[in-house]
Amino acid sequence: MSLLEIEDLSVTFHGNPPSPPVRAVDSVDLTLEAGETLAIVGESGSGKTVTALSLLGLNPPEPVCVTTGAIRLDGTDLRALGAQQWRAVRGRRVAMVFQDPGSALNPLLTIGTQITDAVRAHEQLTREQARRRAVEALEQARMPEPESRLRQYPHELSGGMRQRAAIALAIAARPRLLIADEPTTALDVAVQAEIMDMLRSLCLDLGMGLVLITHDLGVVAEQADKAAVMYAGRIVESGPAALVLGRPRMPYTQALLAATPRLDAAARTRLVSIEGQPPRPRQSPSGCSFAPRCPVAVDACTTSAPPLTLFDGDHAAACLFAEARVERPAPAPAPPGVTDAAPTTTAGHPLVEFDAVDLRYPVRSGMLRRVTSHVHAVQEVSLQVQAGRTLALVGESGSGKTSLTKLLLRLERPSGGTVRYDGIDVTRPGPAGLRRLQREVQVVFQNPYASLDPRLTIRQILEEPLRVHGLEAGEGTLTALLRDVGLDSFALDRFPSAFSGGQRQRIAIARALGLRPRLIVCDEAVSALDVSIQAQVLNLLADLQAEHGMAYLFITHDLAVVRSVAHHIAVMRHGRIVEEGAAEDIYEAPAHEYTRELLARAPGRQHTAPTSQSKERSPQWQR
Repeated sequence: MSLLEIEDLSVTFHGNPPSPPVRAVDSVDLTLEAGETLAIVGESGSGKTVTALSLLGLNPPEPVCVTTGAIRLDGTDLRALGAQQWRAVRGRRVAMVFQDPGSALNPLLTIGTQITDAVRAHEQLTREQARRRAVEALEQARMPEPESRLRQYPHELSGGMRQRAAIALAIAARPRLLIADEPTTALDVAVQAEIMDMLRSLCLDLGMGLVLITHDLGVVAEQADKAAVMYAGRIVESGPAALVLGRPRMPYTQALLAATPRLDAAARTRLVSIEGQPPRPRQSPSGCSFAPRCPVAVDACTTSAPPLTLFDGDHAAACLFAEARVERPAPAPAPPGVTDAAPTTTAGHPLVEFDAVDLRYPVRSGMLRRVTSHVHAVQEVSLQVQAGRTLALVGESGSGKTSLTKLLLRLERPSGGTVRYDGIDVTRPGPAGLRRLQREVQVVFQNPYASLDPRLTIRQILEEPLRVHGLEAGEGTLTALLRDVGLDSFALDRFPSAFSGGQRQRIAIARALGLRPRLIVCDEAVSALDVSIQAQVLNLLADLQAEHGMAYLFITHDLAVVRSVAHHIAVMRHGRIVEEGAAEDIYEAPAHEYTRELLARAPGRQHTAPTSQSKERSPQWQR
């Protein structure tokens, strides 16, 4: 008997008449054994998270949401449970790690209180026993100094530590099934590798099953035993991860792989994006949902949806051409100017200059809160961003990358040195200079949940900066901005809460592009996007750079993305630049040991001696 069995699961949301119902999940079948990892991949809106929430009984009640089918955990039919029984199962037998640990953790309670309360809700333990269990869970989550973390609040931890705390909270009650929804989306490669290795070890050590929801195919290749690809609510391909990624039979899977940036690709290669957009939930086509975007679709594809058919053992695909195994498209050559030097009118001109910049944060202690020491976030950094070029800033969490960009955005004042934008002293710009800075320097923040005002519609969010600077903000302009980032005009009159994390990030990118700035600071701007939309946005940024000479300061942990966009790379560690140079030089011959370590830890690349099992999980497309 399998640990988890999902049979014919369908989830339908019913709105107010005359709105038609929305089938968010359509006839999904999945199985998972103890100790295994099942990865569910697909674009935003494909039904991944709704499927996961069904395993926790967290979908809205009837008649708003109707769930049919069977979900069995260790033989127990979860769909037959009542509210009281669900409280005993949720957290004890099934637990979830959400995408944003900042929202999943209670900011008013210490980490220790949250974990001990979760344990005591399911087991009869004393406070001391629960405290020891909390320390044990933090140790299993590889949290440094777990004893001291019990007394800390979530805001006192870094992003990676908050994610570890959220994982410890989920595993403290020792569940049989753990669901992880994009657990490493915004984490640097070092922390990402540690957390994924830790989750893998927990599955093997505790006999736990892991359902991993992710858009990072490199993580799937290294960590998953099984993979299921979802599109428009249906499973369109499933099977062993090595087969699904190594020999994909569904054109949609092939397109996702082709859109994924690769470490071994040529520098600044134009990515292959998937043309068109997924069907709207209320307008699902009668035939194959992917047919309008499929490069090999025929008339028969539009009349009936092909069933999920088995081919190589457990490898299944829903496509009329699955047996033919159409090869996925190769990356298209970049148009002139996209991968070459910036336009001659701006090439070589420093747009941004950091000159011996220093940033120190005071540390206060004692009853009078006197300054007793300083934390050096940035130390003697000198750096330039050339007009029309892309500078990628890489490094682990806490290395000083975001602190450095805050100086440029006037969110912090330097403790020493100067920051200039096109000759303007950023700390003393004057009225005219400040106006230029506000229009010509835009930013896309890392967290799309915090960067969009929840009280404004998308129309108001996009209109506001345009009206402030006296620019056209008509329907056509707003629709074009959304179309550039893969969204339709139907989004204009909705609020941010109606969108997934990836969709919110696309809206934030559209807002930044609206003013056609000369410089965009991208702080993990594409880390929350599906690979198809990520390819589309990166290609758009490259086109704008070629056409308008736009410059980018690109902060990211994804080294494959860096390779596809960067002209120049600066590697930061402990507030200092440890290596800097042309992107091609750093990738081909990294000089600093830390840079070599970051490259070795990148997902999809073996960084230890591979075992037979790891070889089996690492398909050819990433070797």
